[in-house]
Order: sequence, then C-alpha cells, then structure tokens
Amino acid sequence: MTNESAINLVQELLSIGGLSGQEGAIVALIREKLLDAGLAPSAIKTDQAHRKSPLGGEVGNLIVKIPGQGQFRRSPRRMFMAHLDTVPICAGAKPVRRGSRIVSADPKTGLGADNRAGVAVVLNTALTLLAQKIDHPPLTLLFPVQEEVGLIGARYVNLAMLGKPQMAFNFDGGSSAKLTIGATGAYRMEISVQGTASHAGVRPADGISAITIASLAIADLHRNGWLGKIKKRTPTPGSTPGNPPGSTTKNSTGSANRKSEIFGGSANVGVFEAGQATNVVTPWALIKAEARSDDPVFRKRILDEIIGAFEKAARQVHNIAQEHGRIDVQYHQDYESYKLSQTDPCVIAAAAAVQAVDGEVLYAHTTGGIDANWINAHDIPTVSLGAGQSNPHTTDEMLGLYDFQQACKIALHLATAS
Repeated sequence: MTNESAINLVQELLSIGGLSGQEGAIVALIREKLLDAGLAPSAIKTDQAHRKSPLGGEVGNLIVKIPGQGQFRRSPRRMFMAHLDTVPICAGAKPVRRGSRIVSADPKTGLGADNRAGVAVVLNTALTLLAQKIDHPPLTLLFPVQEEVGLIGARYVNLAMLGKPQMAFNFDGGSSAKLTIGATGAYRMEISVQGTASHAGVRPADGISAITIASLAIADLHRNGWLGKIKKRTPTPGSTPGNPPGSTTKNSTGSANRKSEIFGGSANVGVFEAGQATNVVTPWALIKAEARSDDPVFRKRILDEIIGAFEKAARQVHNIAQEHGRIDVQYHQDYESYKLSQTDPCVIAAAAAVQAVDGEVLYAHTTGGIDANWINAHDIPTVSLGAGQSNPHTTDEMLGLYDFQQACKIALHLATAS
C-alpha cells in the first residue's frame, strides 16, 4: 500500500468507535479488509478472552494467522500486535487531517490514535503483504481487546491460537524510533474499611469513623514515604533483620553481604468513597489503590506497607466500648514487570528495522502497563514500538503522519526480514 493508502486506512479506523468492551465494530472492519485482500476466512478468528473480563464485552481478541510466503515460508513465526480499544474521552471522535498530523475535529474529544494508529500499522502491513505477495515468514496478528481497563485481552489470550510465535512486536504509543524494552509491574487493590454508625450529634462516642481510619492510614503512608514516588533502601536477601540501612552483616557462612540496595516504585490512592450524611459517624469507606515497581519483591513490600498502615489505623480508632474498626483487603496483580536485553533477538530485529528506516534507535522503559507485559509473561519475547501518537487520553491527542508512515515502513521491514 502507498503512504496515502496507509493514511486513508488510519483515518477510517479512527472514525470507528470502540471503547473497552465495545470493540465489535472495529473487529468487523478489520475482518472485512482482510477478506477483501484475499485472506481465507479460516485464518481470521476471535478467542473468548472477554468472557474473563469484569466488563464482559462484545468480542474477544482478534487473531489472524497468515501463512509464510516464498523463501521465508519456513522461517520462525513472528507476531505483530496492537490493542483495539480506546478510552471514553475518544467517544464520537471525528478525525481530520491538518497538515502533517491528524487531530480530532471536535475539541472536546480525544482522537483515539491510542491505539488505532498501532492497529493501522499492523493491518497495513498485512494488506501490503497480501497485495504484493512479498516473501515473508509465517505471521500472527494479534489485536487484543480491553487493554485500557487492565490489559485484559493480552492477559487472557488463547495462546494455543497464536501458532507459537518466536518473537512479537507490539505497536502502541510514541515515536517510531522508540523501542520499549522494559515495563514496571503493578498490583491493584480495594480496601474496605468497616466502622460503626452512630448519631454524630447525640451519641458520637458510640461510633467508629471509617473516614478517620482511612485518613490516618493514608497520612501515615504519606509521612513514611510509601505514597507517590517511592525510593527505599532495603536490606539484601540474607541480611540480618534490624541492622541499620547501609550496614554490612554476616550470613550463615560468615561472609559479608553487600550493602543494602535502593529500590524504587510508586503507590497511589486513586479512589476514596465514604459516607452519605454529615450527622452520621461514617461506618464504611472504600479505598482503591495501586502499587508499582519493577522489582516483584519490593512491589509486594509496598503492598504490605499499605495493608499494614490500614490495619494499624483500624486498631487505633475505637469507640467508648473499646471496639475498633476492621478492614478487608482484596488485591490482584495487574501485570508483571519485564526487562529485555538489547541483545535479545526480538530487540535486535526491531533495532535493525528502525536503523534501516529511521536511523537512531531510542531505547525506553515505561512505568505504565502495556500489553507487552503480559505477552512477555506468556514467554513470547515482545518489544513495543511507537506508531506516531502523542498526548494520549487527552483532547490534545494527535497523530504525527511522518512518524506514522515511518512506523509502517518499520513494521513492513520486520515482516519481510529473515
């Protein structure tokens, strides 16, 4: 396909709605494009990932398998992927081309280039290969659903349908020259705080305020550096508990351990719901929070500190009968961290494609979660590349056409290289 054809394709994809859980229309359009290009209907399938989602959803992941062609037909399979869904601010977006970029015609909506630009890059690659019958290895195209609400599609993808790809390339946000080779991991949690209701004017001493418990816990976490950006000096495994930070200790063999290491991460309380009236000592509160770190052990430490702060606060707040509050905590791992080496085969291949098309390679690590977190966890080495989007999840979102076209060239290079 020509550059202009790729631009027309991304504009068409941007004009189709598809919030998380509502990806049916965009799946239908991609299927239509591939069938029109001559791909067999049996090569285009969807899985049942949406049935494991809290949202339910219209459709599962779209999975396309394209047989190898020519001299590379027996080469190891490669996978190209881009998530289908957009965020609520993009509902009703109408893309318009203005010079060297595409923006939303309505200043009150986002564009949806996150991630319709990535979808266009992957689909354009497939359509080009089918139209021009270019030699290429066996390919799998994965279009995950519900990325924006917890990487649901990538987490629950039917691995047996993928055809055992040896490496994968995830097209999402940013510059076409950027290779994201690492990402953080995260826990998400809900903390239910139970107090005791009473009349705030007549019998305030009979009550146990859930708001007070939650507030004390949050203040304690802030004061001790366990909210926001976190940097802590933590003893290395095998060191003796209770020694001051930075000290050396002797392990059971008598050898000195290294000095304690500095670990980083972040935590946030994002939702605080409580109460219905000012004249009632509030008996309940619901807190939603998250903990992130590249290091899984330290990430669990952050989680434990949050839980510990709420447990401590619940014991501190009591009524005249010396009854105290209680908490119940539910948490789950949103995604695991990953870190690829610049010498990993998928990174080498991606870097070679960027250098062939664009020159300089930019290696990056993200503190957000992306589909590559789960695909790497599924033991498919995956590097993420940009597709030209910027300012995602805002009304200022835009797609730079130069970067988008470069991404299309990079993807085609990856799909046709031996």
